[in-house]
Amino acid sequence: MSKPQGFEKPVGVRDYLPRATRRLRRIERSVLDCMARWGYDPIKTPTMEYYDTVGLASSTPDRKLYKLLNNRGQTLVLRSEMTAPIARVASSLLREESLPLRLSYHANVFRAIEEEAGREAEFFQTGVELVGDRSPEADAEVIALAIASLQAAGVKTFKFAMGHVGFLNGLFDEALPNRTEDQQALKERLLRRDYVGFREKAESLGLGSEQQQELEGLLRLRGGVEICSQAAGLSSHELALESLDHLRKVWEALSDYGVSQHVLIDLTMIGDFSYYTGMVFEGYAAELGFPVCSGGRYDNLLKQFGRDVPSTGFALKTTRILDGVDDPEGEEERPVLIVYESNRRAEALAEAARIRDGGGAAVTRLAESGNGEDVSESGRYSRVVSFVEANTPAK
Repeated sequence: MSKPQGFEKPVGVRDYLPRATRRLRRIERSVLDCMARWGYDPIKTPTMEYYDTVGLASSTPDRKLYKLLNNRGQTLVLRSEMTAPIARVASSLLREESLPLRLSYHANVFRAIEEEAGREAEFFQTGVELVGDRSPEADAEVIALAIASLQAAGVKTFKFAMGHVGFLNGLFDEALPNRTEDQQALKERLLRRDYVGFREKAESLGLGSEQQQELEGLLRLRGGVEICSQAAGLSSHELALESLDHLRKVWEALSDYGVSQHVLIDLTMIGDFSYYTGMVFEGYAAELGFPVCSGGRYDNLLKQFGRDVPSTGFALKTTRILDGVDDPEGEEERPVLIVYESNRRAEALAEAARIRDGGGAAVTRLAESGNGEDVSESGRYSRVVSFVEANTPAK
């Protein structure tokens, strides 16, 4: 294996140059401020966690975890998502806090990738967790907040799809009782959006015509709240019907928030983490061909840390928004360049302080420094303020 050159970096990680970093911070601030206005408090967790606790609870496959050993031989992981670390904190340090807890975060997360996949091994997420409320109102709140957060991030055109894990579980239990492997095979195809493969697998299972129609009918269940009534005709399973009733109540609350026009019900959705137990959703930006937001209900996750309370939440895929959505702020504000002679330094620095105190940016430069910077360069500065005598040219 060849030794990397000094300018090389590992596959899947990136450098954020000044303009991109400013945009990332602006998105972070705007979204976290939005979340704070909804009553969510910021939280930070360690970059490293124990594999036997957070690593196992995260539902990220082992092959996608970055593992390392500490000096005591214990296996650690770089956090692969933020829900499991926050579940750990909510079950320990925040155990005595009254419920529900509303927590927000912005963090980098890590997932091991195949080098040829072209995906990122380190990326940023901004999200919330609402801990201790199992009601449809809580699920509607996080979806409405996800919509507001996307808007705060500068995403103008988007659509959300909402489903329910319980409906799928009930439907499959009714059509394929005691056939766990076949159920899982169908779920995997739904997760990959492989609807052709789903039909082919369903046809290979040797089902009766009624069960076959139930499974194939699932693929048509996308639309408004009327989809719940159509879905009720496919299954009489108690869990499936309870899940549909939950979705109706979430939809009603979203209507009262005034955001239901951004949401469609898609009962083929299953969620990409195995800890999801109820409502799941994804948000898509018109500018991009993949989700920029995902979330859902995970009522059993905190049990793994010794606290049995329900939870729901979401994460914005901040890096995707940064890369794929136009900057709502347009051009960055350029700093003022203040050029001064040494005998007028106090005046120049006072002017710089005045500009900074007013929220602007200022760069100072000693005229005699000979640093090679071109004062007349119009692209870097909004204007030039000179504290140089008329007969002393700025270099």
